Order: sequence, then C-alpha cells, then structure tokens
Amino acid sequence: MTDSTSGRPDDITSMASEPLPGADSAANEAERVAALVEQLAREASDNKDKLLRALAEMENMRRRTERQVADAREYGITAFARDVLAVADNMNRALSAIDPQLRETADAGLKSLLEGVELTERELLKVLEKHGIKKFEPIGEKFDPNLHQAMYEVPDSSLPNGTVAQVVQAGYMIGERVLRPALVGVAKTRPKPPPPPPPQEAAAKAEEPAKELSDEHGETSANDNTSEPAPDIEDEQDIVDIPNPLRSPKSRST
Repeated sequence: MTDSTSGRPDDITSMASEPLPGADSAANEAERVAALVEQLAREASDNKDKLLRALAEMENMRRRTERQVADAREYGITAFARDVLAVADNMNRALSAIDPQLRETADAGLKSLLEGVELTERELLKVLEKHGIKKFEPIGEKFDPNLHQAMYEVPDSSLPNGTVAQVVQAGYMIGERVLRPALVGVAKTRPKPPPPPPPQEAAAKAEEPAKELSDEHGETSANDNTSEPAPDIEDEQDIVDIPNPLRSPKSRST
C-alpha cells in the first residue's frame, strides 16, 4: 500500500493559491453597495437643497404678500384721497377770501356760517389724518424736489438761497409717500455788490488814465519831431519851367 498522506502538503498549497468560491461575488456586492450609498447621499443632498430653496421661496412669498396687503390697506384710498383734496382746497380758499375786518364787522348769521365752514374744514383734515393723510406747509424749509414743486423765485436776502419763502398750495402725504407736492416759491438771494476799494487804491486807479494820456501825448510829439521837414517855398524857385509847345506864344512870353 502507498501512503496517502504524502501528497497532502501539495494539495494544501494548491488550495491556498486557488480563489475561494464566492469571493468575486462578495467584492462585487460591496462595490455595488458603496455605489448605492454614494448615489443615495447625492440624492439626499439634492433633496435637502431643494427643500431649503422651497422654504426660502415660501418665506419670501409670505413677506411679499404681507407687504402687499399692508400697502393695499394703507395706499388703497390714494385715488379717493386725491379727489377729496379739492374739497379741502376750496374750503381753505373760501375762508382765506374773507377779510379779517369783515369778520369783525359781520353779523351773527355770517359769523355762524364762517364758524361752520371752519369746523367742517377741521373735521375733514382730522378724518384725513385718521386714514394716514397729513397736510404740510414747508415754509422756511430747504427746497426738496421730492416734496415740493417750485413755481417761481422770490428775491429775498433775509433767507438762505434755495429756501421755501412762500407756499402757494399746501402739500399732502399719505403714509410715507407724496400724495400731492406743495406748490412753493423759492427764495433767491440777491448778489451783494463788491465792496468799494480803499481810498489809496481809488486814487491810484484815477491817476492811471491821466498818466497813460500823458505818455501817449509824449509819444505823439516825439513822432512828429522825428518826421521829415516840409520843403521850403524857396526851393520851388529852383524848378525849371519847361515850355509847353501847346501854349500860345503870348502865354509863353507871359
């Protein structure tokens, strides 16, 4: 009989060098799991980003809606208020047209009428203020093109240049917006005349024209002296009288 154990070491070595059954499938499975985990992580990150963006968009929409509702509640009566301002202006004109002396000498009925109109005007302004509409008269303030409309310039040296000197028509604000700008007259400072020069400078300036005239007169006389002298009358006798053949002998003898 032969010894069957003589071939065992070779068998063990050969078994170790050969891949185990199922080793490839386990490695492939691990790779697939890792790839799946990475894909799920990317999807989770994308979904989280989309969720945050959706939440931010919803928050912006909520704030925008609240602002629009507040603006509609505050400025929804803009057109109506602009039309009502004409009534307030007419009341103010009616009261301003009455002379103070006429108020004092008026009878009881006229005074009652005036008081009723004034009371109506105050009540109208109070209702407008209740709804966020305020009247402003910017006299003495700095001219602001966003709030005022310049109608003309007023020469006034007592006010700084660009200051509202007169108010033709009062302005109105609704909330933080201008419902109607105020019609104003803007002060324009007159330019100040230059200060008079000191007496010495004035005398020097007065002497300069006289000095220039004397210099010019001296130059003119010098030019006249340097010019050529006029010929003497005696030199004209040296000129030879050439006879003219066309003249008659009688005229020639003379």
